[in-house]
Amino acid sequence: MVMQKKVKQWLSQRFQYQAPKTLKQNDVLVFIYQQGFLYLILILITFIAGVNYANNLILGFCFLISAILCISFYLTFKQLHALNIEIISPEVGRVNEVFSVKFILKQPTKMPKYLYFKYADQFQQVLFDELQQSIELHLIAEQRGLYQFPQIQMYSTYPLGLVRAWTYFYIQKEVWIAPQPKALNQNFYASASLGQPDLDEFHELRNFKVGDSLQAVSWKQVARGQGMYIKQFEDQSDAQTLYIEYAQMPSSDHEEKLSLIMGLVDQCEQHKIPYSIRLPQIEIVQGCGEQQYLQVQQQLARA
Repeated sequence: MVMQKKVKQWLSQRFQYQAPKTLKQNDVLVFIYQQGFLYLILILITFIAGVNYANNLILGFCFLISAILCISFYLTFKQLHALNIEIISPEVGRVNEVFSVKFILKQPTKMPKYLYFKYADQFQQVLFDELQQSIELHLIAEQRGLYQFPQIQMYSTYPLGLVRAWTYFYIQKEVWIAPQPKALNQNFYASASLGQPDLDEFHELRNFKVGDSLQAVSWKQVARGQGMYIKQFEDQSDAQTLYIEYAQMPSSDHEEKLSLIMGLVDQCEQHKIPYSIRLPQIEIVQGCGEQQYLQVQQQLARA
């Protein structure tokens, strides 16, 4: 166990990935693979038989299959050597949801490469026969927080399966895993304040904006030639705005509170409703859209 732990530490230090890299000689490991051990026994048997019987034909055959093994070492090594690797990972993911890590492979000259990716009990076979090709590996996070990438192994056994050339990727990039969204019950939705206007209490007029409903236009001002104005009713300045507070979530469990908040945020983003969030250590100002959504997921992952 101690030896195995030391080997893993050595591998993680040697094969760290932080930026695009080109695989050099010291990045690729090569050794006999599975059927290759039987092939070695065949070489040994033919050599002993050729020496014992002083049979040049058997010795010649022994040297021939030995040369084939040596050539296999070179050809298999070339499958990985000089490959340029760029790894692109998302900034955030979700608990129990698949997210993809993209490998962009580049080679100086166009030649077929038969590659295998092994990671997190998954296996993926790839034929890389272009100058540049993208490959997606699919991962699932089971816990909220900072995601620890599994060891990713890329290898090849081309052309005869006697030799394997391989390398590892220990990705150092940060991916934060947000909580899985959970829907609130209908009673809470009914009591939640979305700032819906009281249409019986007129507040003021404001200038017409693209996207405003024509039903809210003050047609009296239009008829008088004063321009297009929108009728603003009491509390409509906060219409369709949701204030989400951690303390008001109907649960005593921390993780469930975060999941409920994530569910509300998803609903707001789906219906384009601005929202603000108050967490125990941070407050996120009102907003809506891609940047707001990304910030919220990161903060919920860190909470």
